Amino acid sequence: MRISTPLSTTVIAAAALLALPGTATAAPQTSPLNPVASLAADRLATADLVAAAKWGTDSPIDDPAREQQVLDTVAAQAQRIGADPDEIRRVFRDQIEANKLVQRALFAEWTAHPEQAPTTKPDLSVVRQTINRINTDLVQSLADTTPERSARTCGPELAVAVIEVHHEKHPDLLHTAALTRSLVSVCRD
Repeated sequence: MRISTPLSTTVIAAAALLALPGTATAAPQTSPLNPVASLAADRLATADLVAAAKWGTDSPIDDPAREQQVLDTVAAQAQRIGADPDEIRRVFRDQIEANKLVQRALFAEWTAHPEQAPTTKPDLSVVRQTINRINTDLVQSLADTTPERSARTCGPELAVAVIEVHHEKHPDLLHTAALTRSLVSVCRD
């Protein structure tokens, strides 16, 4: 029987380690799941651009047709490289939901403080090219880390990866919370 700690609890505990004295200067051991967490963070960074592109337009945050297109594409990529398409779909469903979490938070902030709203709109088609590139890399990274994601140590290793990404990319609280949300299905049961 495998005893598992909910990933969010593990990641929250790991995030608490960030506040310990000396933690910020300690040289962490690189987690084998760092590439997965790093790519998820890169994907989340695009949420700000997507939100800015959609702000003040009729484009909804929830876009089921686009979401389905992404899920179908990553599942096909997974199948081509011998990864489990259903598993990849689950991970990317979390990626999409985390991205929307950031977009909704930004919309709420911009509604409450219109002076902070973006004044220019990124080209969404260009942003989607970046997202598609990251998606391809993330599918490959997930496939490459299947043994680590299947191991009993996946949760703690993923928590270490989140800490590493935090040190590397310095995300704000919103993006750190979204990163945690985006990684919920990474460890295999």
